Amino acid sequence: MSLPIKAFIASTPNSYKLSIFLELLKLKYEVVPVDLSKNDQKQPWFLKVNPNGKVPTLHDETNDIKLGESGAILLYLADTYDKERKYSYAPGTKEYYKMIEAAFFQVGGIGPAVGQSIHFKLIAQEKNPMAIERFHIEIKRLLTVLEEYLKRNKEEYNSEYLAGSHLSIADIVHIGFIPYLKVCDVPLNDFPGVLKWAQHVLEHPEIRKGFTIPRKSTLWDDNLASLD
Repeated sequence: MSLPIKAFIASTPNSYKLSIFLELLKLKYEVVPVDLSKNDQKQPWFLKVNPNGKVPTLHDETNDIKLGESGAILLYLADTYDKERKYSYAPGTKEYYKMIEAAFFQVGGIGPAVGQSIHFKLIAQEKNPMAIERFHIEIKRLLTVLEEYLKRNKEEYNSEYLAGSHLSIADIVHIGFIPYLKVCDVPLNDFPGVLKWAQHVLEHPEIRKGFTIPRKSTLWDDNLASLD
């Protein structure tokens, strides 16, 4: 049976943002697996949905909307389906803008830095020590900033989350990248605030389930276990 909400995803940190949020919202959705090893994301059938050829991508037939870019997708889902604002904040509020700030920090900072680190360490055929060191240092700097976000939010809201008083998009966009820090040789024990936050966020069963969609990953199992 075809469902109106279709999630085009692969087993990647960015894709997990979508699967996790859909699980938290308890929405019925159809998973459209995208095989990156076969370059599915560059095929005409996929480019019709997302001309940028990237995952995750959302097609909500209910509202006839197709979206790429994980941040835009999560904001759309929040505005459309999180009417009680359990995992987001109402636009115009202080908490909303702090959530957006933290989410954009991930999209423009931690996400690209972790991606580049993994590329130069594991994927690139020719190793570039300068590039490897550059992104290693940058990840540690960004985690220091994340520690400060957590500290300030704790002081203002007495909360263990990144923005405001409850779990939100700010946390969802970050958590998918945390297990990959082990791959980047960045010990999370060096950042106790981030470690405590990650352990707290992973207490949500919907988030754990999101990491198994579209398929369960042994890599993720190993690295998530290291956070328990």
